[in-house]
Amino acid sequence: MPVKLRLQRHGKKGKPFYWLVAADSRAKRDGRYLEKLGTYNPNTNPASVAIDIDRAVNWLEKGAQPTDTARTLLSYRGAMLKHHLNGGVRKGALTQEAADLKLADWLKEKEAKIQAKKEGLTKSEVEAAAIRLAAEKEASEKRLAVAAAEEAEAVAEQTPATEEAPADTEAAPEEVKEEAAATTEEAKEETPAEEASAEEEAPAKEVKAEEVPAAEDTPAEEGKTDAEEKEAE
Repeated sequence: MPVKLRLQRHGKKGKPFYWLVAADSRAKRDGRYLEKLGTYNPNTNPASVAIDIDRAVNWLEKGAQPTDTARTLLSYRGAMLKHHLNGGVRKGALTQEAADLKLADWLKEKEAKIQAKKEGLTKSEVEAAAIRLAAEKEASEKRLAVAAAEEAEAVAEQTPATEEAPADTEAAPEEVKEEAAATTEEAKEETPAEEASAEEEAPAKEVKAEEVPAAEDTPAEEGKTDAEEKEAE
């Protein structure tokens, strides 16, 4: 049965996660498999690749054919190099100790490169974060400056109105005084007329008062004459 080393998709939508498996070439991509050899997570930076090198080399030596993506991952972790060195050992080109030493040196160098890449990415992220922070701070300062300028303009526009207010208040008492004077003059003009009418009415009352006693004296005199007449009789 032909065997292939290929990726099997897992994970969720938008965040795939892959298994490296040895499976029958006639099986479905995400169907049954013979053995799980490792994982591949492309969501991290750098991508996370974990492979059982010995088991992968065992399948390669049995004739399993990796897909292009699987071959790249196997080369990334040193499985293809070990398979190549094992072929040299079988042919007698080098000893097993030499092959293991070469593989260990290569893995050490590869790990150093991966670590350097991680540190570089971390440093880049820190620098990018610092740049973003500085940009945000500058933008915030600009917004504050613009707000302060607008507030100053608003205060400047309101200041003349507050200064003109006292002038209006000063003018107001003068107008009140003029109105009061006009009212007083009108009162003075109206007062003589009222006094005149009162004086005109007063003589009329006096005349009536004088007339009343005259009318009252007559009966008295008449009464006294009657008495005297009675006494005379």
